[in-house]
Amino acid sequence: MGDFEVDTRVAGEAGIYSGKLSSDWAIWGPNGGYVASVALRAAGREAAIPRPVSFSCHFISVARFDVVELAVTPLHRGRRAESIHVRMTQEGRPILAAMLRTALPGPGLTHAFAVPPKVAPPEELLTFAELYPDQPRAPHAFWNNIDGKPIEPRDPSVPPRATAPTYRQWNRFTPRATFEDPFVDAARLLVLIDTMGWPAASRAHVEPKFQAPNLDVNVWFHRAEPEEPWLLSDHESPLAEAGLMATTGRVWSRRGRLLASGGGQLMCLPTTPA
Repeated sequence: MGDFEVDTRVAGEAGIYSGKLSSDWAIWGPNGGYVASVALRAAGREAAIPRPVSFSCHFISVARFDVVELAVTPLHRGRRAESIHVRMTQEGRPILAAMLRTALPGPGLTHAFAVPPKVAPPEELLTFAELYPDQPRAPHAFWNNIDGKPIEPRDPSVPPRATAPTYRQWNRFTPRATFEDPFVDAARLLVLIDTMGWPAASRAHVEPKFQAPNLDVNVWFHRAEPEEPWLLSDHESPLAEAGLMATTGRVWSRRGRLLASGGGQLMCLPTTPA
């Protein structure tokens, strides 16, 4: 089990930082949302405005579970907003490139038309371990870091059937679920937007012979509820075609407030090389 705050820490100053990727966050290699979170935290170290409002990232190559270097460059510093670029490398090899946008709160137009899905609250649902105590542990270390309570669980002992490519699940990070640092709090939303697209997309396929790592991830942070441990991921994959899979997602609080939205483009890769 990994501690999210500890495993995304960076060290350094003046735009030059380093971090170490932990194998506790493995899915097909380092989980993309986790790697992006390290970049987000590095950008946060250079931010003069402690309110992340958007983050966009291109995954360039797969990292190893080792030290990464991060070069952080503020591109614009305004009175109310700033734009910060991050480049992550590993022994000179590019891993990702990202942009963080921050903005101060201020007066403006107000409306809220986003309607949360009607689902049972987390206290009325069971985790995977409680649902299927006789099943082996999750095959990827990443899932040991999140208490997941699926809205429509699939019994792994029952042959799968194709359904709509949607997925909803309550999530709580373990062993720590909440974080005071605004960039760590935003990073847990980033991880969910990045990760839950594949569980949604794969539901449309009975026996997928592909895995689908993310080419990119884009997240808009709308609100923050750093005191709320349970987060509802609400994802779908509206289209898969020509080797790509589109995913979109929203993250809701227990109070039904929209915290973040975004998505990514996934690339299908055969699980068995041709």
